[in-house]
This record gives sequence, structure tokens and C-alpha cells, in this order.
Amino acid sequence: MKVDVFNMMGEKVSSVELPAEIFETQINKDLMHQAFLMQMANARLGTHKTKTRSEVSGGGRKPWKQKGTGRARQGSTRSAQWVGGGKIHTPRPRKYTMHMPRQMRRNALRSALSSKASEAGVVVVDELTLPEPKTRLMAQALNRLVGDASALILVPEKDTNYDVVSRSTNNLPDAKILMASYLNIRDLFQYDKLVMPLKALDVLKTYLV
Repeated sequence: MKVDVFNMMGEKVSSVELPAEIFETQINKDLMHQAFLMQMANARLGTHKTKTRSEVSGGGRKPWKQKGTGRARQGSTRSAQWVGGGKIHTPRPRKYTMHMPRQMRRNALRSALSSKASEAGVVVVDELTLPEPKTRLMAQALNRLVGDASALILVPEKDTNYDVVSRSTNNLPDAKILMASYLNIRDLFQYDKLVMPLKALDVLKTYLV
């Protein structure tokens, strides 16, 4: 698949052939869904917790004697039916971790990139550079490249230019900057366009081809 390469002014400067092994694979929706569920599950902390009757303070004394009062027998004011009592069958701390083989995760990412490319959602730039860290400059560049669409911006590595681009992108609500080696299913489908320089494309080739 051949796509145009733009500069930061939105002008076409050349074209590049996207690797078919990454951007033209068979789209597997089930595999992408599995990878998405795994990512969302692994992001959960699992720290939710409520107190049972053994953990609620108080309730050490029997409210009234067992027989002779005409009332139902009670052993503690911290039973579940009492106000302020413990809870039953409520959340406890647990792990939601899910596992998925590396090759399946990478195949899911190839499917997602192929889906994005088939919808003309991949925008390639020659270099992702700005003269200074200004949100206005990044907003203008993205407006030329993707218009009103939201954008996920890939960068090849953390260097001086990364700091400038990152600081210029942080305050844009419809844009996110991400290392190319950290590309994932959730971020890929959360944004309309994928903007990446040629060097970021080289990084994708190192582990997806």
C-alpha cells in the first residue's frame, strides 16, 4: 500500500510503501476484541473492598436475650440486616489480570493497523519537528494534516525533539503522543487518525514485520 508523505505544513513531499505484513493483513475482529479486553482488564487495580460482619467495629454484645422478648433472635448489631452492619457477597480485592501470547498480541495490532489503513486513517510525515514547544504550533500542524479529526501521534524515541512535541501536544484534547514501541489497541481505536513520521514507521517494522 503506497501512501503520501507530508511535511508539517501539510504539503506532499514524497510517497512511501507501507509494509503489507503490517498494513494489509487479514483483519481479525475477534482477536482485536480479545486484545482490547486484556488491556482493559490489566488496567484495573482490583482494590475494591467492603467490610464483612467480622471487620465492622462494634457489635460485641448480644442485643437482647435469646428468648422471652417476642422479637426475632439476634446475635450482633453488626449482622448484614442491621444498619451499620457488615456486607454480604460484595466486592473483595482480586486480580483481573489476563494473559495473551505475544504473537497473538502482535497479530491483533497488525489487524488494527490494517483496519486503520483501509479507512485512510494513517498519515505519514517526513519529520515531526517544531521550532519551539507551543500548543498553537502543534494545533496548526494537526489541522493541516488531519483536519478536525482526533489524532494519535507516534514518535520513534525519546529525545530533545520528543520533549518539544510532547509539551506542544499535552493541552490538545483530541490528540495524544505515544512512543511507537508502546502502540496498543485501545489508543489506536480511540483516535480517528494515526500520525507517524518515517522513523516511527521503522520502529514498527522492527517488531511487527
